[in-house]
Amino acid sequence: MRNAKQPGDLKAEHRPEAIEARLDAAQSHSYLGDAVLGGIDGCVTTFAVVAGAVGGGFSSLVVIVLGFANLLADGLSMAVSNYQGTKSQREQVEQARRNEEHHIEQIPEGEREEVRQIFARKGFEGGVLEKIVEVITQDRQLWIRTMLTEELGLQIEGPHPMRAALATFGAFLLVGLIPLVPFLIPGLTLDQTFIASALATAFAFFSVGLVKGLVLGRPPFRSGLETLLTGGAAAMLAYVVGAWLRQAFGA
Repeated sequence: MRNAKQPGDLKAEHRPEAIEARLDAAQSHSYLGDAVLGGIDGCVTTFAVVAGAVGGGFSSLVVIVLGFANLLADGLSMAVSNYQGTKSQREQVEQARRNEEHHIEQIPEGEREEVRQIFARKGFEGGVLEKIVEVITQDRQLWIRTMLTEELGLQIEGPHPMRAALATFGAFLLVGLIPLVPFLIPGLTLDQTFIASALATAFAFFSVGLVKGLVLGRPPFRSGLETLLTGGAAAMLAYVVGAWLRQAFGA
């Protein structure tokens, strides 16, 4: 059994105050996942541009120009996509909320029957079931929230679109800048710069993969290695394509 917790730790986690804190935390959204995915994408795409440009025989100046242009354009594109996706999810929840409010106003008995059947499927029956229905339907907001989560399976407390977009954009720029830093150091040859960029990028891939593993609850080392291999494959493909085009067109 991996990472099995000791009985003392489990008991501490199930004290009333610990349970309350955990339930409160579950209702808030962490933007670490947005940042991790943004960082991975930023590092992969930027180094792919670097590798493709070097493979194509371009100078360090061209690599810097293409790299920064890609960094800003792709980072903004990914942030906007995350913003729109998150905003659409929130709009879906609000539309469902309005629909449930309308249903409760127009057909309250039908909505009560939905609550009754939802909790009957959970094993409640008789007087206990009727008491649950009574308690929920006496509180209009609780009634609506119950229908959204239990009937429609929606997550009510979703991420804020702008915060999710900023987390993605910031991580994309920060991690995506790593492959370009060696090209800003004077006195290095193109080969030396590319090697330094590759090593720095490999370290960034592995580090971000470790964080991703921790966020997703997966083995960190394995996640880091997978991210390193995935990013390395994308970079290698870009380098090979650049070198092939260079030879094909006699550049």
